[in-house]
Amino acid sequence: MNGERLTAGDICTRVVAIAFGSTAVTEAARVMREQHVGSLVVVDETKSGRVVVGMLTDRDIVTAVVARELDPRTLRVEDIMTTDLVTVRAEDSLSDLLAAMQRKGVRRLPVTTAAGVLVGVVAVDDLVELAAEQLQSIVRAIGRERKREETMRP
Repeated sequence: MNGERLTAGDICTRVVAIAFGSTAVTEAARVMREQHVGSLVVVDETKSGRVVVGMLTDRDIVTAVVARELDPRTLRVEDIMTTDLVTVRAEDSLSDLLAAMQRKGVRRLPVTTAAGVLVGVVAVDDLVELAAEQLQSIVRAIGRERKREETMRP
């Protein structure tokens, strides 16, 4: 992928923690803890695959359940999940991805096919990691240039 146009599909995490709308909030929280994630992509199982219908974050649980002193054992993911979500397609550019994150003020985006089937998820952390790799490449190029000049002009 050096030098080529990266897409959301290229950098997304393909192993995604998911939940269904009917999942109990306590079960969803347990999954988050066990998988060490701060969000779950909420999906419906269809013939085409798992279609994205919402997102549930640890913040959703805190603000919609804990802060309101509701009993999480009585709630389902569909009761508190975010349904006004934005997704990106696997073929979308990194510029499109960043614009969507900025527009919606989110740090994680599901990546889907044109039919809405889940492909993966991209987090800001993934973008920071990519930027760090690119910066390391620049540093290596600078170092090689310096060495080349030293050998050519001692």
